[in-house]
Amino acid sequence: MDLHESGEMYLETILLLKTKNQYVRSIDIAHEMNFSKPSVSRAIKILREGNLITVDNKGYIDFTDEGLLRAEKVYNRHVNLTKFLVSIGVEAKQAEDDACRWEHIISEETYQCICDYLKKQS
Repeated sequence: MDLHESGEMYLETILLLKTKNQYVRSIDIAHEMNFSKPSVSRAIKILREGNLITVDNKGYIDFTDEGLLRAEKVYNRHVNLTKFLVSIGVEAKQAEDDACRWEHIISEETYQCICDYLKKQS
């Protein structure tokens, strides 16, 4: 499934919520992202139809194997891009904000070069 930035943001948000709480529901996502419940419901439907998440009869959301891999990929990009930006002197909050946008558009080649750079710096 080809995801747009918003779909990736939903997956990342679900992943982060699942690290805080065992169970995640649409209302939790709506509160976290400050989105309306109908907007979240539409996104959840798309993610479910794309076989990236499942929703049980109590409304609890979980990842499929593919969905978890996609969510972790986006989150790892976010973490590594933030580290990179901080390492070159960007203030932490600004680095977080920029990484949040970059993680969706950066090429795989550029991202791998940044990861290689970070490994050399460690």
